[in-house]
Amino acid sequence: MLIFACFTFYLFFRTPAAGAHRQQIVHHDPVSPSYVKKIVAVGDLHGDLRNAQKVLRMSGVIDSFGDWSGEVDVLVQTGDIIDRGDDTISLFRYMDTLRGQAGAMGGEVLSMMGNHEWMNVIGCRYVLPSEIKTFGSVQARQRALSSQGWLGSTWWSNYTLTTRLPLHPMLGPPNTDYSPLSSIPSSISHSALSFVHGGLSPSFSSLTPYPSRPNAVARSLLHKLLTRHPSPLPHPPNPYPGLPPDATEEEHELYGGDGPLWYRGWALGTEREVCGHVDDVLEKIGARRLIMGHTPTFTNIVSRCDGKIIIIDTGISHAYGGVLSALAIHYTLTPNSTTYDFESGTQEYIEREVVSAVYEWKNEVLLDDRRAVRGWWEGWD
Repeated sequence: MLIFACFTFYLFFRTPAAGAHRQQIVHHDPVSPSYVKKIVAVGDLHGDLRNAQKVLRMSGVIDSFGDWSGEVDVLVQTGDIIDRGDDTISLFRYMDTLRGQAGAMGGEVLSMMGNHEWMNVIGCRYVLPSEIKTFGSVQARQRALSSQGWLGSTWWSNYTLTTRLPLHPMLGPPNTDYSPLSSIPSSISHSALSFVHGGLSPSFSSLTPYPSRPNAVARSLLHKLLTRHPSPLPHPPNPYPGLPPDATEEEHELYGGDGPLWYRGWALGTEREVCGHVDDVLEKIGARRLIMGHTPTFTNIVSRCDGKIIIIDTGISHAYGGVLSALAIHYTLTPNSTTYDFESGTQEYIEREVVSAVYEWKNEVLLDDRRAVRGWWEGWD
């Protein structure tokens, strides 16, 4: 007993070796538990509720009853819910239901408008007569898509043009702007994902600050379209009305062929072309990957340039007959060891991002990206 007491006394009062105050092994605080974020992204759904629910179920977003499962933190849908099928009403209502359920359980649903949503708010295209019947009439459908209608209202309240989704907890909530002047270390500042329907072209002039600038241009144009009175007669059979007379140059660019709604360059360009330009765009917007729908492959999710570009439209709707798919991102931030630097108040973490394509019969890992980062972040959930 006396020997034990003396040994304890020695340990307590002994002088630390040189440099020991800088790095010590501890087995309690300040070591933090792992931070985990699970994200599922789904591409074009085009009026097919049944296939949409199959995709959401197989990717763990919903349970067997069709309700939010709580197994995923964020669901991202990149637009084109409307057209080519008859389930417009039920699909948009269902997404709003999931949005409410997710919020109640600490999750989030992030929705974007695709080119087909925009075509409909400008003037109907690609609309099946059977889909119009679900609204009751052409006039009833137009009212629903107006600023006073339920669909126009949810587009205004819950949908954006593009989304920047931070992975690292230090970067803030979804759609926090990237600032190149931030004091956040460069190893962390781009720990985010970019989502859009078509693509963020290297030539798009309203790209930064991202994502607030492109979203503000889109919101300005959407307001003009939703409040246009009288609503233009549907096309076809009437002439296509186009953008309002007071649409700005920026708004015309946004809706143009190289704008975020229509751009297909990342999907159709050669490997040399796209991989030669993608780093410049990612650097400007503070993200690691550009994820988009719009250009269907029908067979698989496409990863290009070592996962910097991912195209997730596989023709889910029965109108196309493509494969059912979802993109799953499993992000973790874990202490590399129990080593803590008391001088800087930091420790090393392993940042891991596993990106997988989820299909009906298999999951395919597209990339397993690991980085060592140093920092200290409190208040993780």
